[in-house]
Amino acid sequence: MESASKQIEQQMTVLLRRVQRIHLSTQVGEVALERSAYGIMCKLADEGPQRLGALATAFGLDPSTITRQVQALEEIGLASRETDPADRRASILDLTPNGRDVLERTREHRREVLRTALADWSEADLTDFGRLLKEFNASLDRLLVEG
Repeated sequence: MESASKQIEQQMTVLLRRVQRIHLSTQVGEVALERSAYGIMCKLADEGPQRLGALATAFGLDPSTITRQVQALEEIGLASRETDPADRRASILDLTPNGRDVLERTREHRREVLRTALADWSEADLTDFGRLLKEFNASLDRLLVEG
């Protein structure tokens, strides 16, 4: 197990560097998305409008940090806040139509990079890799919630 843990840790370090390079190389159009902005936008697109507090919790960030990141998205017209009808003291963040368009173009560009990188993998390996990544992320989520 120790050698497997060592190899996983080393490969995660390599992966983090590669992910940063992919992020920088897959920015499309006139909008260069910060990594944090991309993460927030993906969460909104995948799970729907969110309160800022829910976003801060989901990303393990201080509410003031998420507020600054959200303000940056609002300033460039990619997200907007509205009053939460269930609690008028709170607001809900959602993507604007332009934000959805920018995100979709960015995601498609990233997916094309991944398709190219994985072109020689078998369908079974791709399926296994996706399943294992999902399980790995769920394990990390459990650890972080318990920790």
